[in-house]
Amino acid sequence: MKHLMVRIVDFEIVRPYTLRITFDDGAIRVINFAPVLEGFYFAPLRDITLFNQVRLDSEVHTLVWPNGADFDPATLYNWDQGDGDELAQRAAEWRHHVVELAH
Repeated sequence: MKHLMVRIVDFEIVRPYTLRITFDDGAIRVINFAPVLEGFYFAPLRDITLFNQVRLDSEVHTLVWPNGADFDPATLYNWDQGDGDELAQRAAEWRHHVVELAH
């Protein structure tokens, strides 16, 4: 399976946990990240102050956060074609697993 090679060239914070992302082919995606903010790297991004520290890494051409969280640009590009739903489902499973461990 060939991996989609796209680069993020710009982004804008448009609402809490929501970014407008522009790709090198001109495509634009508006993504609400709130449903996927679970797990070791992504749960800390529920802190809106940390989430808003997102930046565009000019070397790997994706969004990165100070805690090491990042997303594959291809995943973001295909977010509305199922990749976002898949990550949200995994996040729900992580959340459920953490709750089970806490009991």
